[in-house]
Amino acid sequence: MNHCLPVTLPPLPGELLSSCISRHAEFYCVTPLTMLRHCLSESASLRAIDLMLSIDQANTMAEMFSIGSKAVRGMSFAESPKTTHRFIAKTPVHHCAHCSPTEPGTSPILRSELQGWRITCPFCRQLYQDKATSGDGPASTTYRAAARRDEKLLNDHAERGVETWFFPLEITQLLLMRRVPWPIPCNRDLWRYRILGTVIPDLDAILAKHKSVPYSPKHPILPLHLRPALLAGVAIIERAGPAMLKMLQAHMLGENKTRFIKATDHLVSPAFESGPPQQLQLI
Repeated sequence: MNHCLPVTLPPLPGELLSSCISRHAEFYCVTPLTMLRHCLSESASLRAIDLMLSIDQANTMAEMFSIGSKAVRGMSFAESPKTTHRFIAKTPVHHCAHCSPTEPGTSPILRSELQGWRITCPFCRQLYQDKATSGDGPASTTYRAAARRDEKLLNDHAERGVETWFFPLEITQLLLMRRVPWPIPCNRDLWRYRILGTVIPDLDAILAKHKSVPYSPKHPILPLHLRPALLAGVAIIERAGPAMLKMLQAHMLGENKTRFIKATDHLVSPAFESGPPQQLQLI
């Protein structure tokens, strides 16, 4: 039977489960993995506990740390859809200068600091910052209102299971697929064109300043100066409806187009079968 640790440290508001474990490890002068396996002997990594904590594991940790099982689950991402996992970074990708004035890595880690769809702090609503930018570049200021709206849309889906006519995180990934622009530029420039650039025309010019774009449906966490444009693109599609997804298909060729159609056909086909699409008004 498991017993409570002699001394336990209460979790901080919004703290990540692995961060709480690491703070206990520091207190007891052991490694975080040692502390984790003292609680759960079969655990392979802190990352796995953050993403896939089972109810039985939560119950065990709750007894060890003298807190409720629901609170333990709430510190993890176990309740979030698996589609969110690609948007959950391994280490903090941003921080709040107001709520976390110290440098990342020197203070407890909050769940929100790993969520790659966020641009604002959930506590004070101030813009997040990262190592490259304060989050106040051209793409941020132009699309901030729409981005804030979609940040809530994504967060409601990821954290509360709120559903709309589409799955916003899946659409967010699809917008990072490559497209074929017209007129076709020289081959060395084709890498920078994404489906998102059809919804947010300014994006092509922004990405032209980058030497590389390592972002894709498999790696969808963008730096803060690009993230508002991506969020705004999803907000525009959500407002426009399935007809915009149909329109985006025309900007792709080959296997990419096939994958895009396969991923969105269950949304597009029923809408078109029920009648002609309404005229779109992009904002």
